[in-house]
Amino acid sequence: QEQLVESGGGLVQAGGSLRLSCAAPGRTLSTYAMAWFRQAPGKEREFVARITWSGGRTDYADSVKGRFTISRDNVKDMVYLQMNSLKPEDTAVYYCARTGASSDLTNKFQYDIWGQGTQVTVSS
Repeated sequence: QEQLVESGGGLVQAGGSLRLSCAAPGRTLSTYAMAWFRQAPGKEREFVARITWSGGRTDYADSVKGRFTISRDNVKDMVYLQMNSLKPEDTAVYYCARTGASSDLTNKFQYDIWGQGTQVTVSS
């Protein structure tokens, strides 16, 4: 069930940066925890980053820690993923997702609303 809209993906060279955005037309995000996941060809969808509804807490996968930053603007109902120092292994379709759960938030099965994904390709 795809009801979020991601944007900002593209092709970038290794070491470059991209900023992904997530919007929810007709829905509110401001009272929900949000996350970004990614899925590379032939691989499982994996957790990237998550943020609480207030923005007070964030968590990251070890593979992106120190390079990616998740943030949100609850006035605009937007969630972002700033990706710096990109590597070829970051190549994947990136999805944002919304959850009403309050625990186990790195688990994709806790999220009930997803976007269609945006492709990020990092060339070496």
